[in-house]
Amino acid sequence: MKERAQQIEQDNENFTLLGRGTDFKGVVSFDGTVRIDGRVEGEIYISGTLIVGEHAVIEGVVSVGVLMNSGKINGTVTALEKIHILKPGVLVGDIRTPVIAIEEGSRFHGMCDMGDHHWSGERNPPVDVSPNLAASAR
Repeated sequence: MKERAQQIEQDNENFTLLGRGTDFKGVVSFDGTVRIDGRVEGEIYISGTLIVGEHAVIEGVVSVGVLMNSGKINGTVTALEKIHILKPGVLVGDIRTPVIAIEEGSRFHGMCDMGDHHWSGERNPPVDVSPNLAASAR
């Protein structure tokens, strides 16, 4: 509990904003809490929390502690703690996280892995389970 309180205090000290009108391509890395309201294409690495505003568009690889998404994300997302997709947020791509919450009115299209969250970020090939599902439905 004490460690979490220290993390929250650190996140409050390290707040970064990429506002509307921002258009960034490349690799970004931050500590603390980051809010994105603009457009980012590339790779995002954040040790703390990423807040994606409803006007934001992100395309690429996202690796964070916590994701709060109200915007549009297209790519691979890893969250060590939690992913929360808020209305009207859209997330298209594969995700890996131990906890996910999807609010009514938001959308997720992709694969979700809620297993071991120590992940390298490399995409594993999808597994076709449809023959097994068809056999079990009989």
